[in-house]
Amino acid sequence: MSVFHLRIVTADGLYFDGEAERIIARTIDGDVCILAHHTPYLTALGMGECRVTGSNGETRRAACIGGMLSVMDNEVNLVATTFEWAEDIDVSRAERARQRAEALMQKQLDEREYELAQAKLKRALTRINVGK
Repeated sequence: MSVFHLRIVTADGLYFDGEAERIIARTIDGDVCILAHHTPYLTALGMGECRVTGSNGETRRAACIGGMLSVMDNEVNLVATTFEWAEDIDVSRAERARQRAEALMQKQLDEREYELAQAKLKRALTRINVGK
């Protein structure tokens, strides 16, 4: 299968820099699959699972939350707000974050506070689902 150059970065550092067969990522409009020789493309990332299939055919899963994905000249750059490989996720910590978010949502909150609590819950659930 054809490959492309993929670079995944966050403010914390470089997570991947090499050849890949495909990347599937959650955008704000839904999931997108990028293969070699994809047309130029730019989108905002949502919150969800990201799957990277390397040139060796091995697929790795990650929790990816926010950022941008760009494709140009057979190069793909994913600049994420948060990116965690599945094997690096502390599921018990994510479960505690889920419980805190759910408890927070039971309180009397204004609209902004409630939206923030919902985002915390969604992030925790994403990490739990990917980390399993």
